[in-house]
Amino acid sequence: MFKRKIEVEFDLWFDSLKIKKKALVIRGARQVGKTTLALSYAKKKYNNVIYLDFKKEEELKKIFESNLNIDNIITLLSAYRYQEKFIPNKTVLIFDEIQECANARMAIKYFMLDARYDIIATGSLLGIRGYNKKMSSGVPTGFEWFCYMKPLDFEEYLMAKGINQEVLKLLKTSFINKTPINDSLHTKMLEYFNEYLVIGGMPEVVDTYFKTKNLELVKRIKTNILEEYKDDFGRHLNNLEEEYQDTKELTKILEVYNSIPNQLGKENKKFQYSVIEKNARSKDYRDAITYLEDAGIITLCHNLSNLDLPLEGSKIEDQFKIYVNDTGLFVSMLEEDAIFNILTGNLGIYKGAIYENIVADAFIKNNKKLYYFSRNSGLEIDFITKINEKIIPVEVKARSGKAKALKEVLNNEKYLVKTGIKLTSNNISVVDNIQNYPYYLVYLI
Repeated sequence: MFKRKIEVEFDLWFDSLKIKKKALVIRGARQVGKTTLALSYAKKKYNNVIYLDFKKEEELKKIFESNLNIDNIITLLSAYRYQEKFIPNKTVLIFDEIQECANARMAIKYFMLDARYDIIATGSLLGIRGYNKKMSSGVPTGFEWFCYMKPLDFEEYLMAKGINQEVLKLLKTSFINKTPINDSLHTKMLEYFNEYLVIGGMPEVVDTYFKTKNLELVKRIKTNILEEYKDDFGRHLNNLEEEYQDTKELTKILEVYNSIPNQLGKENKKFQYSVIEKNARSKDYRDAITYLEDAGIITLCHNLSNLDLPLEGSKIEDQFKIYVNDTGLFVSMLEEDAIFNILTGNLGIYKGAIYENIVADAFIKNNKKLYYFSRNSGLEIDFITKINEKIIPVEVKARSGKAKALKEVLNNEKYLVKTGIKLTSNNISVVDNIQNYPYYLVYLI
């Protein structure tokens, strides 16, 4: 069981129960570890944990069909799970895959008002609009504490690997003080980061690699996860909560999904519908892109019209790049020999794509929105972020190239940007107004 930073959010929820009862609802893509962490956390905090899986146990849905009276629900659950004890004020119910049962989600409100039982719910496709057609019956507004779970970031990966906390503190101190890291530690961190590029942050993949060091097995597990994602594409539940697949929607989603490596492999990584089909238009594929976003598989990085705060106010809706939310999975979407090429430093045309994706990946896991800045003149900054209420342009160099665009922005008075960040394989340094950091510290930005 890996230590996850999101547990801090769980603790906030648990403390808030003294003020108002809400259910902890953990959202996120499939296979990011929601169920495992929910069970582990529940067992630490409660004397009695009862686990209910609405995807695997169809009979559970019938318990929530008749009415949402809590006494009635508990009586029926007690009969269904006669071997378990439903102890008031000492029990937490885990509603796994709650998107599969609209009435169970609606029942959260009545459980919270009743206040005898706490609830932790997970939902893999909870953000998909219209996934469960029965959801129109209502949601328990005001009675859910949402948090979004993502794959392991690089720091969590290092912790899972067993790296000493003192080492992590040293890295953070060097980052804050902008002082170089010891050369041997720097070299070792670059090695671990290269490993992370290949493995990614999906818990099962990470666990398998640490236990076996078998890259073929790792590759197979990542492929299986991607196939599970594709199996979900276009799936919905009708008004009777029976599963069906919208084949037209499935086709569109697959076309967008399959185009991602080619989109990021281009010199200009802006998403172009013509890469999917010659005469394709936004209206043909925008819903498919939204589906992949809501499923937690991709995140859009929008171009900005100006470098002004708030950044969201300058977002250009129809100009964006698409990044995959776990770089390890993105690598598995590439050619067969991608893993070998990364480990040997031969990245080919995907060199820039992989390093940009890992930076986007880190920003996403830090709950940052993604932006870039591109002009018709050819000026392009890979990422624009905000730190301490200041706009910070970020350039990503797969090797140690010059940051020409970054210097152009910093030296142009109209942009009002005073400092920038360049990410390379080099150690920490500050040259003029550019802060240089090694890639592996991106999780601290």
